Amino acid sequence: MLQNTGKLAGCTLFITGASRGIGKAIALKAARDGANIVIAAKTAEPHPKLPGTIYTAAQEVEAAGGKALPCIVDIRDETQIGEAVQKAVDTFGGIDILVNNASAINLTGTLETPMKKVDLMLGINLRGTYLTSKLVIPHLLKSASPHILNLSPPLNLNPVWFKNHTAYTMAKYGMSMCVLGMAEEFRGQIAVNALWPKTAIQTAAMEMLGGEGVGKQCRTADIMADAAYAVLSRPKDYTGHFLVDEDVLKETGVQDFEQYAVQPGHPLLPDFFLDEAPETLVEKMEQHGATPAFKPPSSSTTPSSSGPIESTFDAIRGVINEDVVKFTQGVYQFDLSGEHGGVWFLDLKSGSGSAGQGQPSAKADVVMTMDSNDFSKMFAGQLKPTMAFMSGKLRIKGDMTLAIKLEKLMSRMGKAKL
Repeated sequence: MLQNTGKLAGCTLFITGASRGIGKAIALKAARDGANIVIAAKTAEPHPKLPGTIYTAAQEVEAAGGKALPCIVDIRDETQIGEAVQKAVDTFGGIDILVNNASAINLTGTLETPMKKVDLMLGINLRGTYLTSKLVIPHLLKSASPHILNLSPPLNLNPVWFKNHTAYTMAKYGMSMCVLGMAEEFRGQIAVNALWPKTAIQTAAMEMLGGEGVGKQCRTADIMADAAYAVLSRPKDYTGHFLVDEDVLKETGVQDFEQYAVQPGHPLLPDFFLDEAPETLVEKMEQHGATPAFKPPSSSTTPSSSGPIESTFDAIRGVINEDVVKFTQGVYQFDLSGEHGGVWFLDLKSGSGSAGQGQPSAKADVVMTMDSNDFSKMFAGQLKPTMAFMSGKLRIKGDMTLAIKLEKLMSRMGKAKL
């Protein structure tokens, strides 16, 4: 791990969403220098699915050597932010660093994303970051080493990062645009930078999104904490940069990145927004010896004429009809690996539709490759296709629009009690 240097000793950090995950990891890293940490987050009472509260995080900060100020803050609420900022100034005499970490995620397409979710993401990611920055900046201008660090991605306008989750991308890029604008607006006065992970990070949110097993494809939050520490230790003229954690640490001399892996040696899940399409990245990972979580075993061509896959297709044949075909207009091929491996098809382009084992009679518009057990879970509604895709459990080649249409059909499958 990157060694602490003491550069943040006595500094006051205002960190949104610091009750768990990356925000808390950054707080603990700074606390080891003896920093003051304002834990600005919503969770005051234990959450049934998510670990930690602002109070348990405060205990960990103080155990690590820092001073903690837990504040109940919903960053969509201007009054709550203002009160927390004032309390921080009254307690510690000022604010030196703002880490905009709080974020909301929902990986669905335009037609599938309720406006409530859109408002949530824009309210927390974009508006919350802008508002918190606006209220903290007057105090940063009084600091000797002022920084704003947004946990947001480089502004990559490759359409692949928009087409499957436009609302989420807009919300995250809103955070990045705050960096772009504020870095210039306050150049020479405040350092404003963005930091983003090269690979997926193991957090409670990632576990909820990706399901069981995704953690071993991740790095720990310590890599983001170390990278953030390196950035925040730099002078205020280091500004306007869109940084990736691994690159930052390489510049500081870190060479061993296996130390950050949840499961050393396991292929890692690339994060969003970095250069290449997920399909291309997964293929490259396979070329470098990915495990069965990404790569079908050699037995994938062995057919199975009975069992859970046949049962799944029996149910599929029971719900497809001319209306489904008219809506979908696509031919799907499923290359399944594992215990019940084989090739199956779903023709939703002609007549009243057909489904079964073997190659489709017409060329497939979409080819999906995955483990047979995950296939059964996906059609039963126990595994979301989007998360299967982003976690490497599902590979998709062909028309992504038709792949998304299939997700609607799967909801009907769930009602058919597959």
